[in-house]
Order: sequence, then structure tokens, then C-alpha cells
Amino acid sequence: MDSVLAQAFIFLFAAVVCVLISKKLGMGSILGYLLAGILIGPFVLKFIGNDGEGIMHITEFGVVMMLFLVGLSLDPKEFWESRKEILGLGLFQVIGTTVLISVIAYFIFDFSFGTTLTIGFVITMSSTAIILQTISERGLSKTRTGKSSFAVLLFQDVSVIPILAIIPLLAVGGTVSSNPANASDWLENAPVFMRTLAILGAISIIFLVGNYIVNPVFKMVGKLQIKEIYTASALTLVVGVSLLMEQVGLSAALGAFIAGVVLANNPYKQQLESDIEPFKALLLGMFFIAVGSTINFTVIAHKPLLISGILVGSILIKGIVLLAIGRWQKFPKDQSFLFAILLSQIGEFAFVILALGKTTHLLTNEWYDYLIATTALSMVITPILLLLNERWISPALGFKAKVTTKNNYENVAEASAKKKIVIAGFGDFGMTIGRMLQANDIQPLVMDNDSDHVDDLKKLGFKVVFGDATSLNILKTIHIEEAEYVIAALDPASENQRFLEIMKKNFPKVKVIVRAKNRKIAYEYLQEGYDEVYRETFFSAIHLGGLMLESLGFKHEEVVKQSELFIKTDRDSLRKLARNSENFEDYLHLSKVEFNEQTIELKNNLKKLRKEGDSENNSAIINPS
Repeated sequence: MDSVLAQAFIFLFAAVVCVLISKKLGMGSILGYLLAGILIGPFVLKFIGNDGEGIMHITEFGVVMMLFLVGLSLDPKEFWESRKEILGLGLFQVIGTTVLISVIAYFIFDFSFGTTLTIGFVITMSSTAIILQTISERGLSKTRTGKSSFAVLLFQDVSVIPILAIIPLLAVGGTVSSNPANASDWLENAPVFMRTLAILGAISIIFLVGNYIVNPVFKMVGKLQIKEIYTASALTLVVGVSLLMEQVGLSAALGAFIAGVVLANNPYKQQLESDIEPFKALLLGMFFIAVGSTINFTVIAHKPLLISGILVGSILIKGIVLLAIGRWQKFPKDQSFLFAILLSQIGEFAFVILALGKTTHLLTNEWYDYLIATTALSMVITPILLLLNERWISPALGFKAKVTTKNNYENVAEASAKKKIVIAGFGDFGMTIGRMLQANDIQPLVMDNDSDHVDDLKKLGFKVVFGDATSLNILKTIHIEEAEYVIAALDPASENQRFLEIMKKNFPKVKVIVRAKNRKIAYEYLQEGYDEVYRETFFSAIHLGGLMLESLGFKHEEVVKQSELFIKTDRDSLRKLARNSENFEDYLHLSKVEFNEQTIELKNNLKKLRKEGDSENNSAIINPS
């Protein structure tokens, strides 16, 4: 089956079937993808041919997308605030694992210093894709395990930059191979210092483009209000940066991560995340299938004891280092054990480091194959280890494999601190509310898809998210489920309606306050079950009516009380009339009745106020102070 459609069908069909079975058995989606790759690969059913490397090149774009989103979610300010944890945990793990692996490889296999250090770099890396997916699926993001794992991953991702710069320097002769992986022709025979300068130049270009070109371009694209063009722009950015990094001999995934970090404070980041997320999720699944399909069972069958030893040894050594970190950080025993298992596999960047090690002659073809097989097997075994830990190992050791109630409570204060008021739509109505909140030291989160408006609001000090409020991905990205209140004030009314439908379906527990353009639209919202409905011009009309009454001789206190009563009676009346708004005759009759009752109540209240006022005046005359 050589056609593109046939290959695509096999990939997708295998993914659907194996992931469904895997999830049903409680093993998670990642193991399902990996098993799908093993089944359809060239060493089992042979549905996708023998070109494993070609498959990897196509599907690794999922990893590129994922690392771009990881970088995009990394706020430099938050990174700086968490620097001690990231540097402490990450540095301990990377140096500890690299040194132990290098020393063992040096004495057991009698490799050169450069080769042992390269192998150490390979094994120290963990799988960002597997770990982030597992953290998400198991709800570990707010636990110490999840946070610490992310800190270690972050340090590993950043450390890849110096690692890829160091490896060519370890090569004998100080030059790279005459055919370096991913490097362009002009770098083929260049000395190491020229290649290092090219890498630094490419990273500098990414920073300059990200800070001075991307923003104006996205602003112009945002004005078009065409979602597919925005998606195309986002993909162009990721592909362009990845291509640039490949031209200087580095990983496309690393380039995407750097680009994401550069754009982390970009006002358009939520829209970017929303547009790329669907591509990332699917392509990442395809990447795991490709990893499964490239496990070379011929190599494993030829040296089963050696590869098994490398696999078990690497997992044990990484586990020991990670358990030591857990003990140092005083993790609970269950989370320390889970932390060690979660990060014990070899990650995606190992493929990149191995390719560079091979082209610099630090690794022989034979050892390259051994380590590729070990890396893929470690990815397969991690979900199995997590399942075994949850069901048998941790209970047998007296640990709790799942997140404890105590750990959930530890994060309540943090989650509560993130509560905010979200204003979706920042026209005159939303702007007035936002200004009032901000003037009282309450910072709302504003959502708007007008790029010019976003720039203006940021200059005024508002916290703004550029993006389509009716996009479920964007709402998930900003964690709208954590909002205290959401004010729906989008234009036109059809967009506001669509936003409300998304909120009701996906975030039913969030308190939504709805702005209605007029009475008729207010009836529609009330009929649909929304209780907190406010008409856009209602209160300004009440205020103006009050001013007119004062100018006609009413006392200010009388105007305030009458206005409050009018608001209350009118809101009660609105709810009654909403039930009959579709039948004009019934509506007209009920409307007349409600209006008459409201008039009588207001007149009686005015008489009562004036009678009370007269009594107070008489009392003051009789008992002057």
C-alpha cells in the first residue's frame, strides 16, 4: 500500500482501534498509539513498509507542534519566579543522570570520553510528549509530582541547546561529519566554530523576528477576521522556524520551542494555541505510532540481553536519581515514586542527539541502532510501568497511587487565587464594567478579537486576551472554568448566543452574566434559562429618568428610592413577560397588566415616602436640636 491515502487510512484506523482498546483497559492513549505502531510497522504486519526513518521525519512534526505550545505557555516572568525549582531539580537530574551513565558506560564498554558523554546526554532526556500527556490525562498538573516533572522537563528542553553545541566539540578532529544530519550544504565541511556561530545567529534571528515582525503581521492578519488565514499564519511561523533550525543542523523541535518562548508574552498567544492545538494532538498521536513502528525487532532479537540490560539499567539509574530528588525535596512517598516512574523513560530529543552523535562519529552505526531501539522501548514501557504502579506496586508498598485528597486541598488556595472576572466582548458595555472594576483594584480578564482594540486596551493597563471567545480551545487555554464570573457582551447578538451555548455545554458551573441589547433579546435569554440578564441601555435610561424627576422638583432621596423600586419591579415583570413573549395577544394583555401594577406600586411608594418625609419634618419642628 504505497498511496498516501492508503497510508493515512492505516495510521488513523490503527490509532482509533488501538487507543479505544487501550483506554478501555485503563492503559492511557499513549500506549495505544505505540502498540498501533508496532502492529502496523515493518516488523509485524508490514502495512507501512520498511522505511521507518521516513515515517519518523513526517510524524515528528507533532513533537514540533507540542514543543512550540510548551514554549508558548512558558511565561518568562513565571519562569524567572520558578527559576530556583527549575534550576535545582533540573540541574540535579541532568547532571546526576549524565555523570552516572557516562561513568558506567566508560568502565563497562570502554568507550571514549566523547562517546560516553553522548550516551549520558541521550539517556538523561525524558519524553516531554509522554509526560505532559500523562499529567493531563491523570489530572496531576496541580500536584507536586506534576509541577516538579514539568520543571525537570523544562530544564531538559533548555539544556538541549548547549548539549547540541557541545557534541560536535567532543568529536575527534574538531569537525563534524561530511554529511551532518539536517545541515545545509554550506555547512557540510565547516569547522565547529562556524557551525556554532550559525546556530547562535539562527537563534538571534528567531528572537528578532518574534519581537519585531510577528506582532505587526499577526495584527494585520487579525484585522482580516478570517480564521483559516490566522491558522495558516501560525503554521507558517512554526514551519519557518523549524526549517531555519534544520538549516544550521539543529532540531526542528528545539527551534519550535525557542519560538514559543519568544512569543510567550505575545497578545495573540491564546489564538495561536487555539489554532495549533488540533494539529498538535493528532500529529503527536501519529508520532507515537511512528515510534512504535520503528522499533527494530531484528536488532533486539540479535542482541536481546544487551538491549534489555541497557533498557533496565537506564530506567533504574534515572529512577535512583529521581528518587534522590524526591527525598531531597521531601515529597510524600507515593508522589516521589510516581515522579521517578514518570520521568524514567528516554525522550524524543534522544533521536536528535543520537543522529548528531552518529554523524560526528561519536556513535557507531551498531550502537546507534541499539540506543534507538532502547529509546523506543522505554517509551513503550513507561505507560505499562505507570499502570502497574497504580494497580499493584504502590498498593503493595502501602502507597496511594492516585492523587490524595490532601494534595488536592493543598492547591485550593492557589486555584482560588486564580479566580477572575472574564469579560467576553469589550464594547461600551464591557468597557464601562471593566473600568469600574479596575478603578476598584479588581483586574478583569478581557477577551477581544480586534487587534487594534487589544493594543489600545493593553496601553490602558487592561489584561487582554486576543482571540475568538467562541473558540472552545481558547476558553480552555485561559482556564475559564476557574473564573468567578463571566460577562457575556459579544456583538453581534448571534455571537453572544453562540458563546453562551458553548459555556452552558462545556462549563456549566461557571456563573455567567448576560448583556442583552434590548428587551426582546432579553426575553430570549430568559427563556433559555439564563437568570442574570441585563439590558445594555436599561440603567442609563433609569439614571436619565431620575435626573428628569429631580429637575421637575422631586427630592433626590425620592428619586433614588423610586429608581430602585422601578428596577426591581421591571426585572420581575421581565421574567413574567418572557414566558408569553411569543404570543403577541397574550403578551400585550400581560404587559398592560404588569405596567398597571408597576405604576400603582410606584405611586403608593411615593405617597409613603412623602408621608414619612412630612412626619420627619414635623418631628424636627416639635423637637428642634
